[in-house]
Amino acid sequence: MSGTPQYSDEQVTWIRDRVAEAETRDEAVEVIQGAYPAATYQSVRVLLKARTGETFGAILNGGPPEPPPPATAPFEVEPLPPEGIPMEELLDDRCRRYKLKAARKEAEKLIEVEIKLDGPIALFHYGDPHVDDDGCDLPTLRRHAALVQQTEGMFACNVGDTTNNWIGRLAHLYKDQSTSLADARRLLEWFLSQHRWLYLVLGNHDEWRDSELIRQFAARTSSLVQSHSARLALNFPNGKRVTVCARHNFKGHSMYNTAHGQNKAATFGQRDHILIAGHTHTSGYNIVKDQLTGMLSHCVQVASYKTHDRYAEEHGFKDHSFGPCVTTIIDPDAAEETGLVQTIWNPELAALTLGAMRARYAAKQRCP
Repeated sequence: MSGTPQYSDEQVTWIRDRVAEAETRDEAVEVIQGAYPAATYQSVRVLLKARTGETFGAILNGGPPEPPPPATAPFEVEPLPPEGIPMEELLDDRCRRYKLKAARKEAEKLIEVEIKLDGPIALFHYGDPHVDDDGCDLPTLRRHAALVQQTEGMFACNVGDTTNNWIGRLAHLYKDQSTSLADARRLLEWFLSQHRWLYLVLGNHDEWRDSELIRQFAARTSSLVQSHSARLALNFPNGKRVTVCARHNFKGHSMYNTAHGQNKAATFGQRDHILIAGHTHTSGYNIVKDQLTGMLSHCVQVASYKTHDRYAEEHGFKDHSFGPCVTTIIDPDAAEETGLVQTIWNPELAALTLGAMRARYAAKQRCP
C-alpha cells in the first residue's frame, strides 16, 4: 500500500468498496489492513485518488450528490460565434509578428545611411529643445534652425525631449508655463518641419505621450525617428565609414565627468566615432582611443535650449552648459584619425569652418 506493489484494478475496486461500506474512517482502514497490513489512511487516500479520481471522504460519505437535472425553458439561445481568430491562425500571426520585430531590431543595431554629398559634412546636434517651456531660448533656437538650413552639408540631429509633455503627477506643471498643451503641439510640429532630420531620438519626455505624434510629423520629411537611441553608419562616396551612436542618455554618471556615460561605453568596448547624448542639460566632451585600432571615439554630452530650469534651480544644480547645441564636422578624406571628426561648440564658427573645409575640398577637385 506504500506504493511499492502495483495493485490490480480488482484490488483497487475491493479497497474502494470497503471504504464505501464503512461507517467511519478508522473502520475502513481497519478492514483494509486485514488484507493489507501495511495500509494506512494516508496510503489508501493517495491510492484511491490516483486510481479512481475520487477522494477518500467522498467515497466514505456515499460520493458526491447527483447533479440536478438541467433546467428547461421554452426558448433556446443561439450560440455566439467565437470572438477571436482560430488558434492556428493566431499562432501563425504571432510568429509572423515576431519575425518582423526581430528583423527590425536586427536592422536597428546599425542603420546604414548613404551620404550623397562629396567632401566634409557636419552634424548639428540640438540639445534637449523643450520648445514649449517658458525657459526655452526660442530666439537662439530659431537662429540655429535658419543657420542649419542655410549651410550646405550641415545635417540636423535631435537627442530628444522636444517638448515638456507633462503627464501624471507632473501634469500640474502646465500651470507654471504659459504654453497650453495645444500650443505645445503646434510648436512641436513647427520645429520638426524645419529640417529633414538625420536622426531624431525620442527622449523620456517624448515617450510619455506624444511619441506617435512625433513620428507622424517627422514622417512628412522622411526623417529617421528612434526610441531612446539611434546608431548610424554614415557611408561616404569615397568609401569612408563613420559610425554615430546617439542616445537620449548613456547609463552612468560621475561628479567628475559630465560625459561619463559615453566615456564608459567607449572605454568598455563600444566602437563608434561619435557617442552623443542629452537628457541631463549639461555639456561635456572626452576622447577615447582604441589602442588596438587607433580609432578615436568622441564622447559628447550636449545640454539644452531650456536655459532657465525650475527643477535645476530647486535642487541647486550648477551650470555645466557650454551651449544648447554642438556640431561635429566629419572629413571623410582626412589623412589622419585626428582629422576625421572635429567637435565645435559655437554653431556660427562651425558653419564657417565647414564652409572653408568644403571650399578647400572643391578647390582640390578642380586642381588635383
